[in-house]
Amino acid sequence: MPQTTNATTSERSVQGHPRHTLQTVFGYHDFRPFQEEIVTRVINGGDSFVLMPTGGGKSLCFQIPALHRPGVAIVVSPLISLMKDQVDSLKENGVAAAAYNSSMGEAEARQVLARLHAGELDLLYVAPERLMSESFLERLREIPIALFAIDEAHCVSQWGHDFRPEYVALGRLRGLFPGIPLIALTATADLQTRNDIMERLGLRDAQLYITGFDRPNIRYTVVEKRKPFQQLQEFLGTRPKEAGIVYALSRKRVEEVAAKLREIGVEAAAYHAGLADRERSRVQEAFLRDDIRVVVATVAFGMGIDKPNVRFVVHYDLPKNIESYYQETGRAGRDGLAAEALLLFGYGDIAISRSLIESGTNPEQVRIELHKLSAMIGFAEAGSCRREALLGYFGQRLEEPCANCDLCLDPPDSFDATEEARKALSCVYRVGQRFGTGHVIEVLRGAKTERIRQLGHDRLSTYGIGSHLATETWGSIIRQLIHRGYLEQDLANFSVLKLTQAALPLLRGEEQLILAKPRVKIAPVKKEPRRKAGSPAVGEYDEDLFQALRALRKRLADSQGVPPYVIFSDATLAAMAAERPADSDAMLRVSGVGIQKLGRYGAAFLEVIRQNSADA
Repeated sequence: MPQTTNATTSERSVQGHPRHTLQTVFGYHDFRPFQEEIVTRVINGGDSFVLMPTGGGKSLCFQIPALHRPGVAIVVSPLISLMKDQVDSLKENGVAAAAYNSSMGEAEARQVLARLHAGELDLLYVAPERLMSESFLERLREIPIALFAIDEAHCVSQWGHDFRPEYVALGRLRGLFPGIPLIALTATADLQTRNDIMERLGLRDAQLYITGFDRPNIRYTVVEKRKPFQQLQEFLGTRPKEAGIVYALSRKRVEEVAAKLREIGVEAAAYHAGLADRERSRVQEAFLRDDIRVVVATVAFGMGIDKPNVRFVVHYDLPKNIESYYQETGRAGRDGLAAEALLLFGYGDIAISRSLIESGTNPEQVRIELHKLSAMIGFAEAGSCRREALLGYFGQRLEEPCANCDLCLDPPDSFDATEEARKALSCVYRVGQRFGTGHVIEVLRGAKTERIRQLGHDRLSTYGIGSHLATETWGSIIRQLIHRGYLEQDLANFSVLKLTQAALPLLRGEEQLILAKPRVKIAPVKKEPRRKAGSPAVGEYDEDLFQALRALRKRLADSQGVPPYVIFSDATLAAMAAERPADSDAMLRVSGVGIQKLGRYGAAFLEVIRQNSADA
């Protein structure tokens, strides 16, 4: 790593244009929507609240102003791993950046503070509790500050999906440092959360920038959870070289799934809060360095993951809210190339999540979380474009269906379910509205169990009238009857099924009912050519060259002890494989290649391109 001189990047660049910094330092040729406007406002000293999707370029909105304003930018970040990723990437681009956190030894911490006081840093990443300690605030009063950036700002709001009490104290910053611009950034915030963030952080005069929530490169798919591990295995089988994350709700489930994946030859590891710190760090580092292909994790994993080449995210269990689902799926395809989000949706998960929420001691928080769970269920049960339902939750409307979700690409078949629905409703009534789904299905199918005989349910008129349909089919019909409001589950009473008033016209034959056929398998769909985010399509590229460039990147990354994407993203390698630059000038025109990286890596990558072209 080159030694940093006392002249910081901001001192060298402060007179230049932000677009010049974007190109020469970060290697990008054009700003994305709103980026330049945000950068200009912060450089001029204005407060901003930025709502931008994961992978949309939030970091540049404060990193570039940090290089154009005198002093050091203080960046609030909730996780040590997230700080490390961003600092490593900035250093690779020649920016003087550092983190100050509890993972550092005493000598390293002293060195960072010495650089801070000497004016040698452009950006310093700190945790909220460390920043708001009286000793650190006193230290900051002695040095020039360029700006404050609060990343993952949804953590400040009780309405946010990842509320953190230590973030609340950040509301003091606006009063303690009134002349310093403050920029708050998040990828997930509905209207209530946005208003709460701006109020708590004192951003009354801030400009609000909403660039939209859409991640068009992510394909959303939801299937009914039947045999979840088999469904996961089939999904992974079509992606033998791709990296991804599998989310599960419990630590036990995480351990079980990771172990089963290893048994079938998938490079997988478990990650959850119950593991030792050393093991969690090992797993995360191995995943970032492409040594592990799949991480099976609870929600404890991910906020600090900047790995841009995650190609898929699977939710083995139902997330508790849309914000979590959106953020977790957003960890796929950060580089803008094609990615997939698969949700295995089981109604048993709803009862578990509801029970966990209702065990809370704060009635207001319970009410908020139940509201959010209902919205998540509504998304999973959507009958039309998934993206419309997802973005609609955040108040964004699509002009037309997305053509990149399971419902757009392969609309579900429907059938006249009037007769089957009447049979199911009649059976619920005949068993006295005192049993759950499983027992009702057994009666319908004429199961010969001791319990049914003891209850006398084998003598009911509905016993065996549904033997022509599989258990799974009856389960789908009953779930849709619940969703449509013909049945309700008494979750506080062992989830017994009860008829609603809406069921009476259907039972009397006064209306017809059309239901969707259950979807269990993931429909095979033709993948479009991979594309870069924020720029024209890369189009098709030489896969052999792309893999050769990835191999070179991995060797360089291993030798330097950094994740491969810190050197170049997959999107940049794909552009190289498509454009085949032949010299340094052409290489500089590839998105993601700046002057610093050209000097360090350009010759090696140009040589691989040359060799591959000669072999072709």
